[in-house]
Amino acid sequence: MNKSRTASDLMRSSRFRREREDDWARLAVLTSQVEKSGLASLTFEESQALATLYRQAMNSLSLAREISLDQALLNYLESLCTRAYLTVYAPRESIIGVTARFFRSSAPQAVRRSWLMILVAALLMAAGGVSAFLLMQSDTNWYYAFVPSGLSGGRGPEASADFLRQVLQEENKAGAGSLAAFSTSLFAHNTQVSIFSFALGIIACVPSGFLMFYNGGVLGAFFAVHDAKGLAWELFGWLSIHGVTELTAIIMAAAGGFRLGVAFLFPGNVTRAKALRDAGRDAVKLAILAAIMLVVAGLLEGFGRQLITDFTARVAIGWGIGALWLAWFLFGGRRNSRADLE
Repeated sequence: MNKSRTASDLMRSSRFRREREDDWARLAVLTSQVEKSGLASLTFEESQALATLYRQAMNSLSLAREISLDQALLNYLESLCTRAYLTVYAPRESIIGVTARFFRSSAPQAVRRSWLMILVAALLMAAGGVSAFLLMQSDTNWYYAFVPSGLSGGRGPEASADFLRQVLQEENKAGAGSLAAFSTSLFAHNTQVSIFSFALGIIACVPSGFLMFYNGGVLGAFFAVHDAKGLAWELFGWLSIHGVTELTAIIMAAAGGFRLGVAFLFPGNVTRAKALRDAGRDAVKLAILAAIMLVVAGLLEGFGRQLITDFTARVAIGWGIGALWLAWFLFGGRRNSRADLE
């Protein structure tokens, strides 16, 4: 009886293999081609065939395990399916390739697709700045409602014009130390705002919008103090060298949060989960971009502001770098029209 069962299993195994081995052989050829030359070496029809043959091979492996065919066949199918899986699903770009594609096209394309959210974030920040500036004209006590005590560093409405000027020009050593501490605190504050603006965007966008308005209010109140002493232009130069990049980073992070929030509130004709997945692709790119820009702003604040004290040079460098960011956002990845539709 055992001999009869063994013979029957062998016949069934042989028939099972004979009916499918042509497809397995084709899958093996396509898999080897991808392993040697990459997925780009396949035609569109071959790519479709690769995916179809892989699914069929997985079904064959599952069936082979159930009917207990010979071990050699099981080993062959497991090896073939593993190789095919890596060609179909495994990352096909190196870290260097992914990074290069991010800077070459992915990041600027995400920015262009998110232009409306970026505009909303920028307008909210501007509205906060204008509101705080106007409120300060009527009552300077509004300064303390916008600027945390840890950020002011004695640079409030009570500070004299001479003190503020000496600090901005770094002639007052004690004041310069206070200014450096203020710069560090402001950078840390803006970094926190960026993180929370992105993370809280999914909550109906409201927290991110409030943070944009509040962060603009901090700058507006600070400018109002210096404007009252005739030093608004000097403050503008002091902030320009790193502030252009730093504030743009905050806006990018908030725009990423807004993308998630809008997808959550208005998923359209797809499920909310799919809408969030689709929006998350660009939102994550904006968050990464914001992190990169904050690093650049930190370097400009830590080195550029210390080494470059000329007002004109600070403005030229700050806004010049801002122009480079804008050019990248507008023109990066334009040639890759297919990626713009991803």
